[in-house]
Amino acid sequence: MKENDIIVSNSVSIPHWEYSEQFVRASGPGGQNVNKVSTAVQLRWFVETSTLPAAVKARFKKKYGARLTRSGELVIEANAHRTQALNRVAARQRLAEMLRSVLQPPKRRIATRPTLGSIRRRLDAKKQRSQIKALREKVEKDS
Repeated sequence: MKENDIIVSNSVSIPHWEYSEQFVRASGPGGQNVNKVSTAVQLRWFVETSTLPAAVKARFKKKYGARLTRSGELVIEANAHRTQALNRVAARQRLAEMLRSVLQPPKRRIATRPTLGSIRRRLDAKKQRSQIKALREKVEKDS
């Protein structure tokens, strides 16, 4: 592993050649320094061409598909810090956290039946609600 590789877990890492970093000017307050120095980092990573297992790629696309560009590229922009180095670390950490969240397959849900008590409570609540609404109806006049 190289120094610039992003370590996600003991068995998974992203090699430095899979992603690119570009430095841009940060927006927002910061005085004259903001107009002169490009401290914000844009980290770009293609999901499809990565060396991750296919199942992890699929889970990543399912969870973070809205954040991908049309070409399947993830763009992470970090501009919270005043230095390039700290913003670079922040962007890499953000990508690693996103990958950690999809590394493990989700647990399968085991279908269970509701208990008799919960069914009774639900039906009682429905009856009470029905009575409340029935009392709202217009009263007919007796002539």
